[in-house]
Amino acid sequence: MSRSPAWGSGGVRGVAVTDAAIDRIKEMIISGELAPGDRLPKEADLAERLGLSRNSLREAVRALSLINVLDVRQGDGTYVTSLQPNLLLDAMSFVVDFHRDDTVLQFLEVRRILEPAATAMAATTMSEDDIKGLREILDSLPEDPSIEQLVANDLEFHQHIAAGAGNAVLCSLIESLSGPTTRARVWRGLTQEGALGKTREQHVAIYEAIAGRQSELARAWATVHVAGVEEWLRKAL
Repeated sequence: MSRSPAWGSGGVRGVAVTDAAIDRIKEMIISGELAPGDRLPKEADLAERLGLSRNSLREAVRALSLINVLDVRQGDGTYVTSLQPNLLLDAMSFVVDFHRDDTVLQFLEVRRILEPAATAMAATTMSEDDIKGLREILDSLPEDPSIEQLVANDLEFHQHIAAGAGNAVLCSLIESLSGPTTRARVWRGLTQEGALGKTREQHVAIYEAIAGRQSELARAWATVHVAGVEEWLRKAL
């Protein structure tokens, strides 16, 4: 005789009902019935209108707030967030942090696809002020930086370029992938001779290509830069 799951059939039904509640709220947002910034109707009213128990609705709201679709404001109500890519993809950053060491390479492979594209876009879309800011990031790195300073500067450099590409989704995706690759950059800096000099040279080359509005050259240098970390890590693993 088969045995029920330890958490019982009621638990299975509860999850299904909560999923249905999530779908109902999602439909309201997608259809435009609820727009970014709108406040949801009172819990009792919304539950009755959707044919849901208040418990199921509460669980759905909790789940949607965790992924930044809803914003629960104590004593004020529940609102639809701005639904901006950086907010919605923030949940992906959380999940990405659970990577294992043997999957770091896969994240680097994705970076190698996305960052050169963003760098090429930045060469044509970045404002002169933003290009000046990129130069300032380069110049802010001390002559003899610590590994932590080098990694922080590297992150800031690439995030500035991603933002300059003018695509919020692409920028958010690249930032989401920065976490798992940070450890690889630290490890590389600690163990590979010449890593500092090589990083400086490649950053300058990327900057000069962007400043010169040479999108394909910028793409090529960004590819070389990310592929260098990836190649080193493949050997190290």
